[in-house]
Amino acid sequence: MPRTTATTETIHVPVLIVGGGIVGLSASLFLSHNDIHSLLVERHSSTSIHPRARSVNARTMEIFGSIGLSELVRDAGASLAPSKGILHSNDSFKSVMEARPRMQKNPATDTRGWFVRWAKIGPEDGTFVTQDMLEPVLLKVAAERGGDIRFHTECTGIRQDQEKVTATIQNRETGDTITVIADYLIAADGANSPIRSQLKVPTTGRGTMGHLLNILFQADLKDLVEKREISLCVIDRPEVAGLLTAINNSDRWVFHLSYDPSRNEKPGDLSPEICRELLRIALGIPDLKIRILSILPWQPSVRVATKLQHGRTFLAGDAAHQMPPYGGQGANTGISDAYNLAWKLSLVLKDMAHPRLLETYGIERLPVGKVAAEASAAPADDRGLISPLKLNWKTLNGWSKIVPLTSGFGSAVIEENTWPLRGVTWKAWSAPSLLHSLDGRPGSRAPHVWVEKDGKTISTLDLLGKGFVLLIGNEGKGAWTEALETVKLKFKDLELIGYCVGPNGKIIVKRSKEWEIAAGISSNGALLVRPDGFVAWRQRKIPTEVQAELERVIRKILCL
Repeated sequence: MPRTTATTETIHVPVLIVGGGIVGLSASLFLSHNDIHSLLVERHSSTSIHPRARSVNARTMEIFGSIGLSELVRDAGASLAPSKGILHSNDSFKSVMEARPRMQKNPATDTRGWFVRWAKIGPEDGTFVTQDMLEPVLLKVAAERGGDIRFHTECTGIRQDQEKVTATIQNRETGDTITVIADYLIAADGANSPIRSQLKVPTTGRGTMGHLLNILFQADLKDLVEKREISLCVIDRPEVAGLLTAINNSDRWVFHLSYDPSRNEKPGDLSPEICRELLRIALGIPDLKIRILSILPWQPSVRVATKLQHGRTFLAGDAAHQMPPYGGQGANTGISDAYNLAWKLSLVLKDMAHPRLLETYGIERLPVGKVAAEASAAPADDRGLISPLKLNWKTLNGWSKIVPLTSGFGSAVIEENTWPLRGVTWKAWSAPSLLHSLDGRPGSRAPHVWVEKDGKTISTLDLLGKGFVLLIGNEGKGAWTEALETVKLKFKDLELIGYCVGPNGKIIVKRSKEWEIAAGISSNGALLVRPDGFVAWRQRKIPTEVQAELERVIRKILCL
């Protein structure tokens, strides 16, 4: 039992993060990247042993790439890389697998990520990586980059006023308590967020959709799945129904077992011995040696907070928007939450922006969370299991609109005048433009084009950093650059960089007007891109009073 002691210390931090899962650890990394010190507390003693989240999408890999983490993340999930496909069986996993041919893979012709490369959506492809694989990577790098991270430490309560957040944190091993005074607090403390409960934040959504047991187990199935690796398999039998998920397509698996409380079925009645026998039925191998590692009850649910900012406290991740895993968006949406919030907190804490800028966090992220949650719930049946019957065009279309690639409008974005044809003539007829509206419009992620800088091939997204970046058409360098240098003198501490993108510029494109077409600008137009990679302002042609207009726009974005 931990001993109980009085509060012995008071410390001050710019940002307190409550929750050390994927979203909390990402927030620590993003704040450090923006030179903001943070303290993270997590009540558990270590990172998760449960492989709940199983993938990160292309946008998340772009975000991790911006802080130098994409290859570490990809390496962490390497064992899951061959995983493909969702199967369904009314018999057993063995029967459905034996009916599948083994593939003779050739790395040179591997189609992984082919669509992203063909469509030129971005420089990164998504990757499979489970929560228990990813969190140790994030923890290690976050600590190396200056984050103060304390596991087995619980936030027992907060209070806030107009100037600060005061939190009490307790070491769960020693019982020692510390008072933390923070300028701001990020609540990334999960679906059952104690901070959200303390603040009495209501939620919307369809609520609980089913009851499942997450059974993490070891069983050697390598010979069965080798060269026909799978991602998911739904088993639907009278004796057992659930979802088998691959962790390494060898000896580590999770089975989400469905149970029904209305039939008086309870998690406590499903002992490891009973679960082991049910797994053998589901797998179709009666004598298989199975080691149960953990059993965790959970409920697929949709609950979205009605508001993300509460004074100086911000909800992020599952605390803000809980969703089923079937769209693969829970962790991804939370990571984008943290990325959006980090640069805004940085500028406000450095007195470069008015605190009103922080109000755009909820304006921009709340609609994204709502759409992602509902789209992730679409393929689930009344048991909360993914249903192959629901993987139809309507569901797939819903997934395509899960908006990890779009931000939504807020006052940190300058809307443009698209009269008279709503910008149709500016729109590129390309996959990024037509499928994801990645066409340079304000509120969308900046367009990706392969360019050459200092003899190296990079993406235009690689030009972006901690500050604002002005990406100029091929013939606009002189006037825009001169205006930019003058404006920078009026925002001395704000990082503001300009690049001329064209065949003959410092940033070289292979084809003439390739950048202008992708961005929806003329050869003397420009895009102003925010620190999180989203377009804040688009000027199709250079304005008459370019310096005054640029200064006005920056002031408006920073809410000055």
